[in-house]
Amino acid sequence: MAMDSTALMDSYGRKLLEELQENARLSVAELGRRIGLSPTATAERLRQMEEVGILRTYTIDIDREALGLEVMAFIRMSCNGSQYHRLLDFVQTLEEVRECHHLTGGDDLLLKVTTTNMSDLEALIEALLPYGTPITSLVLSSPVERNKYAVTGKLVTITKKPPLRRR
Repeated sequence: MAMDSTALMDSYGRKLLEELQENARLSVAELGRRIGLSPTATAERLRQMEEVGILRTYTIDIDREALGLEVMAFIRMSCNGSQYHRLLDFVQTLEEVRECHHLTGGDDLLLKVTTTNMSDLEALIEALLPYGTPITSLVLSSPVERNKYAVTGKLVTITKKPPLRRR
């Protein structure tokens, strides 16, 4: 019987996700201590969360600039319908493309790309030209970067205004 993912998002599940987002290298025993479960129960909870897809991977965060990837940009792509799947296939072969999002509105795809220099970015843009129209925005800085999610699933910084009372 498949486990319901909502059942795993109780207080233990939320605490577990918070701890893993802080440090995914913690041992099962340490995770259990921090969330108040035995190591066996913690390991089982982790297995269940992996099985239902709540936990997809354990990863590291690498500084792209330390790898020589000095340039980050977003490229909005629009193309005609016949080119869309060819563009998608091509984009998947490009190591420079870090993220690709299918959009609503006037653009079809939003690409987050990194390159070592402006010449490489220019070459990348030229390589995209046969598939559609690229519009590029360079990233100057990233004042807000979030890799962690609020485990409640709710935005806690935005509150609803009370409805206006009529007289």
